[in-house]
Amino acid sequence: MTELGQPAKLSSEPIHRVSPGFTARCLPEMALLEQLISEHGKQLKVRTLALIEHEAENQRHQLPVYSLRLGSNDPEAPVLAFVGGVHGVERIGTRLLLTFISSLLKRLQWDRGLNHELQHLRLLFCPLLNPAGMALGQRSNANGVDLMRNSPYNATDKTTWMVGGHRISNHLPWYRGAKDNPMETESRALCDWVHDELLDAPLSIVLDCHSGFGLRDRIWFPMAGSREPLHHRADLAALIHLFETSYPHHNYIIEPQHHSYLTHGDLWDYLYHQSLSLKEKVFLPLTLEMGSWRWVKKNPRQLISFMGLFNPLVPHREKRTMRRHLLLLEFLIRSSCAYETWLPDSPMSRLRYELEAKQRWYG
Repeated sequence: MTELGQPAKLSSEPIHRVSPGFTARCLPEMALLEQLISEHGKQLKVRTLALIEHEAENQRHQLPVYSLRLGSNDPEAPVLAFVGGVHGVERIGTRLLLTFISSLLKRLQWDRGLNHELQHLRLLFCPLLNPAGMALGQRSNANGVDLMRNSPYNATDKTTWMVGGHRISNHLPWYRGAKDNPMETESRALCDWVHDELLDAPLSIVLDCHSGFGLRDRIWFPMAGSREPLHHRADLAALIHLFETSYPHHNYIIEPQHHSYLTHGDLWDYLYHQSLSLKEKVFLPLTLEMGSWRWVKKNPRQLISFMGLFNPLVPHREKRTMRRHLLLLEFLIRSSCAYETWLPDSPMSRLRYELEAKQRWYG
């Protein structure tokens, strides 16, 4: 048992299935996810992290939060995890991960390089953390709680009013939940999953896929609730240096989240602080924030749709988004697999990257 809860059992088959009629009408992303599980059950290890109660169409449904696992079972293997659907309205993050999973599973039939990488790397996916919120088409979960404001971690610097999380009412966006309440089921499931599957690895990286902020795509990393430098800033700077020297023409803004705004209750801040008690382990949580204002700028009609503020509504723009971020996802697989080649392992290299991080992000 972890300090956050009881781990679920691994299985080669999904533990719970949702009514196909309901998913086709209200939650097509769940239908696609369960189809992938059904077709590739022999390649995947499937785990149900939680069952979320949801009432719709005069019926009560139990919506599963699935985890999918591929690759090495070696406890010393590095781990790369992808998360999507934390905010229910941001469907594009879940769709990006479902497309990527499907591509990986098909490539495993012929791609010797990918098969070799997965002998030395463990891949994890939680592509739809907030199924009830997505079925309802809202940012929060069914209880009106913003999962990315829901941890007990309080910001140490002044947050942005309202956007930074509040406890006023669940009828307002960015609601953290009542002060003395435990974390929401989805938040707790994510934290348990990270503790069970990631933090014991020598290196673990998470990419959490979101949309909705600005015209540019961003890669954020902790801290969200403080302007203090990241403890593993040298390790992160080495990873970013590797990315930018390998792909110098990328279009991401890479920065601590607090450069944009500060928040209470950030789940990745909370988990990162917990990871610091594990000596000689490196845990790097990253957030991909896809700039949805670009889609609105190109198609102003999206302004009249709440969903259009966070997702490309024109099919060719959705396909372009899938292609746009494929390079980043592939880079994370290759760099995680070969982490010994770039992770700073001497005082001089660590000092070099410490100075690079300070000059770039903390000057």
